[in-house]
Parts: sequence; C-alpha cells; structure tokens
Amino acid sequence: MSNSIKRNISYSIVAQVITICVAFLLNIVVPKFIDETQYAYWQVYILYSSFVGILHFGILDGIGLRYAGLDYDQLDKPLVRSQYQALFFADLLFAFIIAVFSYLRFSGEYKYIALLVAISIISKHLFTYNFYIFQITNRIKKYAAFIIVSNLICMLLTALFLLLSVNNYIFLCLIDIFCGIFSCFVFCKYNKGLYFGKFIPFKVFISEFKENISCGFILLIATWSSMLLLGSTKMFIQKNWDEILFGKISFAFSLTSLFLSFVTAVSIVLFPSLKRMAVTELPNMYLKIRNYLSPVLFSALVFYYPIFFILKKWIPKYEPSLIYLALILPIIVYTSKVTLLTNNYLKAYRKEKYLLVINVTMLVLSMICVGISTFILNNLKLTLLLAVFFVATRSIVSEVIVGRLINKRLTCFFIKEFILVVAFLVSANFFEPQIGFCIYLGCLFVYLTPYVKKIGCVKKLKKVS
Repeated sequence: MSNSIKRNISYSIVAQVITICVAFLLNIVVPKFIDETQYAYWQVYILYSSFVGILHFGILDGIGLRYAGLDYDQLDKPLVRSQYQALFFADLLFAFIIAVFSYLRFSGEYKYIALLVAISIISKHLFTYNFYIFQITNRIKKYAAFIIVSNLICMLLTALFLLLSVNNYIFLCLIDIFCGIFSCFVFCKYNKGLYFGKFIPFKVFISEFKENISCGFILLIATWSSMLLLGSTKMFIQKNWDEILFGKISFAFSLTSLFLSFVTAVSIVLFPSLKRMAVTELPNMYLKIRNYLSPVLFSALVFYYPIFFILKKWIPKYEPSLIYLALILPIIVYTSKVTLLTNNYLKAYRKEKYLLVINVTMLVLSMICVGISTFILNNLKLTLLLAVFFVATRSIVSEVIVGRLINKRLTCFFIKEFILVVAFLVSANFFEPQIGFCIYLGCLFVYLTPYVKKIGCVKKLKKVS
C-alpha cells in the first residue's frame, strides 16, 4: 500500500507540475500582455464558472463516495452511465436557461460572460465525471495523462493567443471550455461504456439516483460552501469595488492557487488510498502526513519575499496585488490541511455531515462579517483578513473533530502554528521586505527545530536497527 501510494503520488505530481506550468503561464505571463480590464473580465468568468459544479446536485460526488476503492472492472457500468446520461441532459437544459436569461437580463460584457459560464456547465461536468472515474478506480497513471493532455492543449492555445497579441478575455474563456472537452474526447476509450448505451430500467435508475443524491448532496453542499468561503469574498469585492481593483485582488488569489495545485495532486491520490486502508491504520497515518505537511507549508511562506521582488519587476502594474498577497498567503497553510487531511479523513470515516455543518457555519459567519467590512465599512484589508480568519477557523475546527475520531490531541500544534502565522503577517505587512524576511526566517527556524531533531532521531534508530 505504501509503495502504491508513493507511485501514485509521483504520477500525480508529474501531472501537477504541468498544471503549475500552465498556471504560471495564465497567472504570471498573461497578465503582463493583456490590459487590466480584459484581465478583470476573465477573472469574473473564472470566478463564476468555478461554481457551476453545484448544478450536478451531488450525483458525481455520490458516485465518488460510493464507488471509491473499486477497480474499473468492478464498476456496474450501466448503472454509473445512467447517472451521467441524466446529468448530461440536465446540463443542456441549465445551459439553455442561463443563456436565455443572460441574453434578456444582462448587458455589455457581463452578457457574454454569462453566456460563456452557461457553456462551461457542460464541459466542466464532463471533465469532473472523467476526473472522478479515474480517481476512484485508482487509475492514477491514466488520470495523470488525462490532466497532462488537457494542460498541454491549454498551454499551446494560450501561447498562440499571446503570440497573436489577442487582447480579448473571450478567447481565454473559450480555451478553458475547449480544453476540458478535448481531453475527455481523447480519453473516452479508457472509460468505455460510461457515456452512451442502453438505458437501464427506470426503477433501477431512480433507486441509484436516490442513493447518489442522499450521500453526494451533503458532500456537494459541504464542498460548495467551502469554495464560497473565499468565493463569496471575491464576489463581494467584485460588487463593491471597480473591475480593475477586482482584477488585482484576483491576481493575488491566483498566486496562492499555484502552490495549492501541488496539494491537490497529493489529495487526489490520498482519498482512494485511505478508503483501501484498515481503519486501525488511519490514526497513525494522519500524524505522519501532518508531521511532513506542516513544515513544508510554513517553509513555503518564505517564498513570498523572492516572489515580491521578482513580480514587482516583471509586472509593475500589479504591485498592489503583492501587498494583498501578504495578507492572504496564510490561506495556503489552512486550505492545504483541509484539502489534504481533514476532508479526506471525514470522507473516509463517512462523516460528510460534519463537513456540511462546519463549512456552512463558517460560510454564514464569513458572509455576515465580510459583508459588513465590505459594504458598510468599505475596508478592503479588513475584508481580506476576515477571509483568512474564517479559512483558518474552518481548518482548526475540522482538525479538532478529526482528532476526536482518531483519538489524538492536536491543541499544541494549533497554538504553535497560529503564532507562526501571526509572525508572518506582522513581518510581511509592517516591515521592509528584507527585514521581514529575516524576522520570519528566524521564527521559522525555531518552529522547525523539533521536526529536525525528530528526523535525526529516526535516522539514528534506523542505523542501529
């Protein structure tokens, strides 16, 4: 199992390295060559198209939960296929309704953005369906190839976009839609029988539909509310301030997503692997993963300082984004823990309801507080700090619950990590970059010392044995 996890993680990381290259192209290179207004409109599309996943109503999440751990040959293909067939026809209907509504309701660029979001429903659900099938059947090598093809096509088309000096966000949106559909078309042969075929009896379909919805809808709402925790903040900013400022804030958030791509790579492998483990092995595995993850995450914050100097020279017009980045960068620490650890463990223990309660509670509180800071106080920095606060609170509450499930106390970890996050925020926001770098590096050294000693002791024990 350990070797299998390592091999799958290596495949997934290769795929995510390509994803990082594409993300670098989209988030670092593209903003330099298109004007700020076009970039802002593109970010509006990215924001709202990220939420179309809620329109599958938990069907795909239900499939992911119920069939995780099975091999591909063990899947009841007509049963699984029937769910996607129903979803596909529903997607066509939703896309048509949104397209008509946007044509009648919106004007200017927002009409085109809404139309593009409508089209993206079909492509993103198809992509997610294939994504889940490769993941739950543990065909990580196929999954990696699937992601690589999609990203290479995106990279080539975006490079062509830049070479032709096309200064229009619509082409970037179309590239996003096309890449999802094209990669699914290329890899459809590996999921034969999961797209088209004879319809199963209606009673059997309804029974399967209810099963998927009953467990998947809870996870869907939990996931959707988790996405909205930051997404609602960006929507409030988009509503309250102008497009240019929204674009600069989006640029800061996009930089955090570069790092989170690696975490996603490991998370995709981890969940089906956890499902195959004995329950007695899960508690110790949690601590092992956490003890490796935390030092890496806090060490990653050091890269803010070289990123600041490089991007300040590369894209001077987005220098304000680097100030906002200093406020929101701790998001990567807490989001990574949720993505990699708590979400996977709560799903492995089939505690999706805990996920739902935690995420919805944090979302409601966040929207109230962030709404006040945005629309009443009109304070952008407070809005961003509140977003970080609620992401951190969600992570800590989730870990407390997982700690109870695995019978482990994690309070001392939370305190040390909170102090280090505060140290980063203070050093990055109240000192010159050179001084701030030295202050945070010193705090990080103190934090890492116990981990270094543990690694040294382990090596000595191995030599003795």
